[in-house]
Amino acid sequence: QVQLVESGGGLVQTGGSLRLSCAASGRTFSRYAMAWFRRAPGKERERVAAISWSGGSTYYADSVKGRFTISRDNAKNTVYLQMNSLKPDDTAVYYCAAGNLPSIPATSYAYWGQGTQVTVSS
Repeated sequence: QVQLVESGGGLVQTGGSLRLSCAASGRTFSRYAMAWFRRAPGKERERVAAISWSGGSTYYADSVKGRFTISRDNAKNTVYLQMNSLKPDDTAVYYCAAGNLPSIPATSYAYWGQGTQVTVSS
């Protein structure tokens, strides 16, 4: 079992930055690929970024490439999402998830956090 708790969301102006954190419980964190998803009102859940268990491979949605960076610290059981140059379209609830592979489908992830709201004002 892995429990995930996100933090770092909030209200920011267009062009601003936020860093989301996801703290995981359990000693098996380093075995899991991790991902950040988001869901905006009226839209499908979207995988924003993913990272392999070692941190050696990262993946991004086209909409955030060059602006967002995913990273992990296995010693701290934490995964991060650094979000720069934020846009109003980035407004959503952001969730972290843990799974066996850094896959795109949400169904590939067995464990989910409760989500943190990110709001980007224009």
